[in-house]
Amino acid sequence: MSEVDYTVDGKTYEGYFLRPKGKDTAPVVVIAHAWGGLGDNEREKAERIAKLGYAAFAMDVYGKGKRGTTVEENQALMNPLVGDRAELQKRLAGGLAAAKQQVGVDPTKAAAIGFCFGGLAVLDMARANHEVLGVASFHGLFRPAENVPAPKITAKVMIEHGWHDPMATPEDVMAITKELDGSGADWQLHVHGNSMHSFTTLGADNREMGTVYNADADRRSFENLENFLTELF
Repeated sequence: MSEVDYTVDGKTYEGYFLRPKGKDTAPVVVIAHAWGGLGDNEREKAERIAKLGYAAFAMDVYGKGKRGTTVEENQALMNPLVGDRAELQKRLAGGLAAAKQQVGVDPTKAAAIGFCFGGLAVLDMARANHEVLGVASFHGLFRPAENVPAPKITAKVMIEHGWHDPMATPEDVMAITKELDGSGADWQLHVHGNSMHSFTTLGADNREMGTVYNADADRRSFENLENFLTELF
């Protein structure tokens, strides 16, 4: 395991890379972080991915050393990229390229998963036709990408959604399904009852904000991911 510095447009970013034990070459799963930046939750997801037998690369779209610890700091980091999707997609492409360059990675077999803001990010990777076989969005945001108003999506798409997520309403769900249908994507949507935003984030417990961990939804959604990755690779 190691921290990996890489550059996009001359700016330094810091990813986190894990190789699976006992394999010389493996597909890679890139992980897009939540609004606070790459942290313990993304590293924990990387460890779970590596245990499945895949390489894992947690990307960084904020820049080395740029992490948030409060709601205000997180918003200040995330909102500019939500408002400039071309820039977000460029940084995601850079992270994907860095992942494919790591030792032991099969660059022809890549997928992307993301959580919260990262869920929006991996949907953008599909919209922008980044070279991934599939993307999986966990309690992600569904706001469409203004720079890709009519995407033609070739990657397979899986969405894991908490029905009581205040940041992605039932109306938002219907909008993303309409977008995916129009894109020609092979897509699937799994909705988890009794679940809010951040249902896979260990320690999340803010009902007022709507960010609450749910062990059952976490387990079920990860089982869905295992099946999805088996299908992709």
